[in-house]
Amino acid sequence: MKLPNLNPASRMANGALFDKEGKPKAGIQRTVERAIEVQRPLVLANLRRMYAKHPQATAAEISADLERHYLAVITVTGAAVGATAVVPAVGTIASLGLSAAATVGFLEATALYAQSIAELHGVQTGDPERARTLVMAILMGEEGLALIQSVLRGSGGGASEHWGTVLGGSVSSPIARTIGHSIRRRFVRKMLAKQGGALLGRALPFGIGAVVGGAGNHIMGRAVITATAQAFGPAPNVVPGELLKDLDR
Repeated sequence: MKLPNLNPASRMANGALFDKEGKPKAGIQRTVERAIEVQRPLVLANLRRMYAKHPQATAAEISADLERHYLAVITVTGAAVGATAVVPAVGTIASLGLSAAATVGFLEATALYAQSIAELHGVQTGDPERARTLVMAILMGEEGLALIQSVLRGSGGGASEHWGTVLGGSVSSPIARTIGHSIRRRFVRKMLAKQGGALLGRALPFGIGAVVGGAGNHIMGRAVITATAQAFGPAPNVVPGELLKDLDR
């Protein structure tokens, strides 16, 4: 991939993500995939923490709390990393490494949020493959939705308004694997392309990075919340019984 119009910092960041053919490097791809592989015990711990604060809260209220917490975490983290570009000892080039770490943090926070919402809708996230596909599709937004709907129609299962519930439980394992394969092929490159601008934005000097980093994460977080709502629909008022049992263990 020729990069004639990129400055040295941009070229360094791009070279760390893609090979000469423009494909995501294997190590980067695995790092991104690992970032969204949040285990169910961590998801349950996240929900227990929320319920400990508000024992009488409904699932809808907990969902709203999860949303506020998620946005706060990714916005503050993005702004904090962007602010490091102001410090002379760090500088723009070095802060690109911190910014890449923030990108991984964004993916981890997103996976934890999306799977927590799934559990509130009665979708258990114990199957790593289904959970990973769910998070990837949410991060891809409309493109993820279109891919899933296309596979569901092609399998004869028909489209579903709330595809997250279908993918998380009722769809057969072979169809779930087909969806996962289709999503995975496109996810990493799309995510790196989307986060690439934010990664460089966080590293802008003179204090601009703090604004771009925080604002950029907030915008992407809002898109995640919208996609999650499309996947599962309105939050229920009643917490699923199986989830309550698991939270009590």
